[in-house]
Amino acid sequence: MTSNGPEKSHATLRYTSLRVSIFLGCLLVALLLGHFQIIPVSGEAGMIFLFLLAAVASAPLSYALLSKQRDEMSTQISGKVSGMRNRTADRIAAQNAEEDAVDDAARAAAAGQS
Repeated sequence: MTSNGPEKSHATLRYTSLRVSIFLGCLLVALLLGHFQIIPVSGEAGMIFLFLLAAVASAPLSYALLSKQRDEMSTQISGKVSGMRNRTADRIAAQNAEEDAVDDAARAAAAGQS
């Protein structure tokens, strides 16, 4: 596990699976409402309407219910991006130091020949 602990190690997977679950729950409700003719549905257009209705209904529910998981996911992602940024900066600094050493050695060799 990471240093964040087991509860935060898969924050993105947890958020995504909960978000999909909320959508599927809304879709089930919409399909049931369509099946029992509470919402009039006919043909493919009606099915598309039910999917859109489920998406529109699940968005505010996800926003309200999953704020904690969204914050954990954001913390996890920003930590990974920060770590990548630090590793990249360290690698660039090492490459610059290596190039400087080669330049210094070439200048010293050129000064020694003069």
